[in-house]
Amino acid sequence: MSDVTKAAAPARDLVEVSDLTVDFGDLRAVDGLTFRLERGAALALVGESGSGKSTVASALLGLHRGTGARVGGAIEVAGVDVRRAPEEALRRLRGGKAAMVFQDPLSSLDPYYAIGDQIAEVYRVHTRASRRAARARAVEVLDRVGIADAVRRSRSRPHEFSGGMRQRALIAMALACEPDLLIADEPTTALDVTVQAQILDLLHTLREETGMGLLLVTHDVGVAAESVDEVLVMRHGRAVEHGPVADVLGAPEQPYTRELLGAVPRVEVPRAVSGTGEAPSEVVLEATGLRREFGRGKRAFAAVDDVSLTIHRGETLGIVGESGSGKTTLGRMLVGLLEPTAGEVRYDGHARVGVNPAVQMVFQDPVSSLNPRRSVGESIADPLRARGERDEEDIRERVRELLERVGLVAAHYDRYPHEFSGGQRQRVGIARALAADPRLIVCDEPVSALDVTTQAQVVAMLGELQRELGLALVFVAHDLAVIRQVSDRVAVMRRGRIVEEGPADEVYDNPQDPYTKQLLAAVPALDPRIAVQRRAARRELTVV
Repeated sequence: MSDVTKAAAPARDLVEVSDLTVDFGDLRAVDGLTFRLERGAALALVGESGSGKSTVASALLGLHRGTGARVGGAIEVAGVDVRRAPEEALRRLRGGKAAMVFQDPLSSLDPYYAIGDQIAEVYRVHTRASRRAARARAVEVLDRVGIADAVRRSRSRPHEFSGGMRQRALIAMALACEPDLLIADEPTTALDVTVQAQILDLLHTLREETGMGLLLVTHDVGVAAESVDEVLVMRHGRAVEHGPVADVLGAPEQPYTRELLGAVPRVEVPRAVSGTGEAPSEVVLEATGLRREFGRGKRAFAAVDDVSLTIHRGETLGIVGESGSGKTTLGRMLVGLLEPTAGEVRYDGHARVGVNPAVQMVFQDPVSSLNPRRSVGESIADPLRARGERDEEDIRERVRELLERVGLVAAHYDRYPHEFSGGQRQRVGIARALAADPRLIVCDEPVSALDVTTQAQVVAMLGELQRELGLALVFVAHDLAVIRQVSDRVAVMRRGRIVEEGPADEVYDNPQDPYTKQLLAAVPALDPRIAVQRRAARRELTVV
């Protein structure tokens, strides 16, 4: 009996991986990994960026074939020997017996075709069903994953869906052929907390209803606690710790696992040190009745509607809310990048129009905010030249000081953005903001794309800079745990308005608005028992 024929026999486990190695040139991305996944069970691969998690997920479906990667060891998925199976067997496996949901749904969907057509095409490839039957199946699975009015929305294109809806559409596509295994690679990374909770609840319900196995790839330990039976912690391509989720997260044995858990911000833990103390300090910036409309006529809508707030020297104001709540629009008006339709921004007691050098911004995506054709040193130097400095040696020396202040190296001046990690690029963005000697920095989702340890490092660095320089910070985020960790006061936004505002501890420990309660109920819990309770609570808390 050949190896391929032998592998086609039913396997005891849904996934069996033994001594897996994956090399890209001289880099060993996965090093001797072994694990099993039983049918109907759920396993999370957890670790920082670069730990090898996504590489393992791709190897399970043979996606490294033809890429130049060298794969060693044994991989069996749904009875198929992935390393030795012919291409036709792998095509039947992918989407048929095992399906994958990728991190970025927008890049995984064809922008030119309707969502329903794309799902129907996958179904037809694997089942030879008629076009009519495939279309009916597409509508059925869209409805199953919670897409309202599935018949009509099946005709929509990806850009007409929100981020959460696109992720649901990808899950629907994966479910079309009723796979035995669903591989979800960072499925909630770009989603706000309530949509993330909806996706995790959906995966939990689908597992209960279909009995499918789940392999979840995530850097978010809280997401793992919400979703799986077992956790495998990875670092530098190796398994650090593996066991039941309650054991690994509740009583980790390995120092790295404890370090990873220690870096996770917790919504239950108040900020240790207040930035302002009990007595309010001087007012740096005041916004009164801010409103910003987009569009004209009947299509006009208010992204921010009658928002007023005050920011004091040395304090951090956290602004939290879902995508589309108006957080970023508000932040851009505070900086002067957007002019209010109504209301005013006052700096040091005087009304201000346009960009104010004393109020700087750190953007969510450091890749798109840095010019890829210019060195990071030149990007940091821009604010210095903009305020009239002409001595190039003085400018270069100042940039070197700023690089070192944010934890980089002075010699990085001549490097380009692509040569840095995500966390390092965000540090570059912070250095550029500091170059203008600001009194207030608006941070727009500055850590949302970073893994928990890098996130903790950037947050700690911002806190140090705030204490050293007396900076005021406006910290915009959808992550409630991060907001509690960094904020003295919190403003909760919904549909362009502030629905609740106050000291961070009061807002978190005794929320008054139903929407704030719903946001807090959606935060992932590190304790699986609490996760079950929160899942039940979410069914009761629905804000219209």
